[in-house]
Amino acid sequence: MKNFLIRLGINAVALYVAVAILNGSYLYPQTESWLDFIWLALIFGAVNALIKPLLVVLSCPLIVLTMGLGTLLINAAMFALAGWVGTRFGVGFEVNGFLGAFFGALIVSAVSFFLGMIFKEERRPRRKHH
Repeated sequence: MKNFLIRLGINAVALYVAVAILNGSYLYPQTESWLDFIWLALIFGAVNALIKPLLVVLSCPLIVLTMGLGTLLINAAMFALAGWVGTRFGVGFEVNGFLGAFFGALIVSAVSFFLGMIFKEERRPRRKHH
């Protein structure tokens, strides 16, 4: 449960940073409260857990052909989809074209990576000593 909450917080902060940087140029958020970003992080996690694996399997030839760069397209699509689904619940954002989704996905990935490195110790399971 603790790992889930840490990951949820990391995603919420990463989404907040992406929206803050791209607000008005590429993204148009419906709201800016932290509780809404936590809900959006839940939606983002569900989209990535349920739909992304299917897209990765279906686009495997494209990913191999582009030497992995096809995953950037999938990440952009998942970012845009999470924003669209979020708008249906009043917590999402509208994406202005492919570049908005692409830059948003890059920002979320970078922020999540760096925050994940910072909180790596917190997520590591502890060993029981006998």
